[in-house]
Amino acid sequence: MTPDIFMVAGEVSGDKLGGTLVESILKKQKDLELIGIGGPEMRAHGLFPIIPMEELQVMGFIDVIKHLPRLFKIFRRTVQTILDLNPKVVVTIDYPGFNLRLAKKLRKKGYQGKICHVVCPSVWAWGKKRIQTLADNYDLLLTLLPFEKPLFGKTSLRVEYIGHPLTQKITYETSPEENLIAIFPGSRSHEIERNLPCFLRLIPKLPPQMKYIISVSQEKYRPLIEKLAGSQIPLLTPVEMNLRKPMLALSKSGTMTLELALKGIPTVVIYKISPLDIFLAKYIFRINLRYYALPNLILKHTLFPELIGPDLNDNELFESTTSLLEPQNLRKCHLECKKLHDLLRSPHDPASLILSLL
Repeated sequence: MTPDIFMVAGEVSGDKLGGTLVESILKKQKDLELIGIGGPEMRAHGLFPIIPMEELQVMGFIDVIKHLPRLFKIFRRTVQTILDLNPKVVVTIDYPGFNLRLAKKLRKKGYQGKICHVVCPSVWAWGKKRIQTLADNYDLLLTLLPFEKPLFGKTSLRVEYIGHPLTQKITYETSPEENLIAIFPGSRSHEIERNLPCFLRLIPKLPPQMKYIISVSQEKYRPLIEKLAGSQIPLLTPVEMNLRKPMLALSKSGTMTLELALKGIPTVVIYKISPLDIFLAKYIFRINLRYYALPNLILKHTLFPELIGPDLNDNELFESTTSLLEPQNLRKCHLECKKLHDLLRSPHDPASLILSLL
């Protein structure tokens, strides 16, 4: 039997978006068969996994190179599975290094079904050639950020701005827990090992009345975090973290910073990467952005202080954190977070747009 939709997500943020999509699609049409590559969120909402998403997870340019043989094997298996099953629609979510090549290969191999991509690649930062790659191989592109649709104005690709799905699940709130700081070290072991020590060195420098909690994105990382942080700071699951409202957050750069902004939680953003990764990003891939944190990129000004790569050191982190803790800066940040939440409310229903391809 030909499946209706084959979905592919390759990382935690894509799995969260995919989980929302799977849930929404099946609410509209319960009898559809959704299969593919997905993580725990997508599987929990009804996706039948052909390959667990966890097999695709790598971090940084060096890790990608290291795991290329395994990734190529998964890639070839995915292509062949889609060609054999011939689903009516293929939906790829983020993870452009893998997914754009997947769409191109499927077209080359003669796949005639519809292909949709969710989350526009960062063509505004680097890889502008991907604009034409998307136009040549996809039938529909769903963008989450308001400034992305105009980038495709000279192509025939159908592009729809859907807002960010997180606004449907996250309510902007006030009344934070006084003196509580939440730490989000990352969703991968390498991120935790690189970023958490920076936050831990900051703690003794902050006012003694401050209390702390650390997010454990997946249970498999609890031993690693306990090893680095000791037993003095409570470690909370994502569900437990959602029940708390810290006055401030310390987070590695990524989708989590957008979640924190939508909740109205002022945040200091960091991302510690290796010197080789810095060299590759700057001189080989020529990535040179004014902002890297998603909230700052969307608003085009500094909502959250960000310390990325060479800009990250203990003194800068301390100064940025203490500055943001000042009452007037906290109030200003709360107001800007509310503006961001309003801006990213979905003008279109992504599930309906995908179902229109069937």
